[in-house]
Amino acid sequence: MSAPFGQRLADAVAARGPLCVGIDPHAPLLERWGLPDGPEGLARFTDAVVDALAGTVAVLKPQSAFYERHGSRGLAVLEDGVARARAAGALVLLDAKRGDIGSTMDAYADVLRPDHPLAVDALTVSPYLGPGSLQPAVDTARAHGGGLFVLARTSNPDAGTLQHAVVGERSVAQVVVDTVRGWNTPGWVVGDPLPDPAAVRDLGSRWGAGTGSFGVVVGATLRDLDVDLTGLGGPVLAPGLGAQGGSVADLRRLFGQGAAVVPTVSRDVLAAGPDPAALRAAAARWAGELAA
Repeated sequence: MSAPFGQRLADAVAARGPLCVGIDPHAPLLERWGLPDGPEGLARFTDAVVDALAGTVAVLKPQSAFYERHGSRGLAVLEDGVARARAAGALVLLDAKRGDIGSTMDAYADVLRPDHPLAVDALTVSPYLGPGSLQPAVDTARAHGGGLFVLARTSNPDAGTLQHAVVGERSVAQVVVDTVRGWNTPGWVVGDPLPDPAAVRDLGSRWGAGTGSFGVVVGATLRDLDVDLTGLGGPVLAPGLGAQGGSVADLRRLFGQGAAVVPTVSRDVLAAGPDPAALRAAAARWAGELAA
């Protein structure tokens, strides 16, 4: 078992800064890079991004769908890219948004096992079959030092249709946050009363203080933060910087300073390719803004 993901993430951020770069090889981007929309182009794209960024960026986040659309050859490219990225020191968060029950969820979570062909550091998951549906993934993560990021308060326009729905006195989004807070509380299991936020270490005065291995996804382009992250005890993945309209000022406005936030940039960095130096420069610009 490796060190828990939360610890590895805090160490990576301390060494490299908090930037996460998404690897999203959709067809129009491959075309802009002058690459064919097939396994060969996918491999050249992935190699270029990994070679340029895996040695300096804390987290790389490949989107599984853009590899799955190319079948088994696409998955082979993803496996190779993930292994090389981790060997270069980057943490890999597989953006697959898995969500199911029982043995199916257990199978999805196998990517958190170190002996899996697609072994990654963390996985994005969807909670909308109920908090207990994710317990197999929680168990696998704990057993192997992996991490989970759970969709909680996304910023797509119709997200509130479900995420603002009320369960008792809390929104669905808040129930998700509270459940993840429970996972970061030693000894808590689904079905127990939710822990008091005061019993869990708050997001620290410095990045990563007491960071647990279970986090939530909260969009960086929200107008207002309408969930309470007090005592979450884990990281916040904040997608949406750059082309989607989010800024470093939005991160400060939504989360304050010192919060364990992992800001994600995809299009603004990937648009600089295929030149490796340009990719590194684009990532360095965002890293510099975040550091400032």
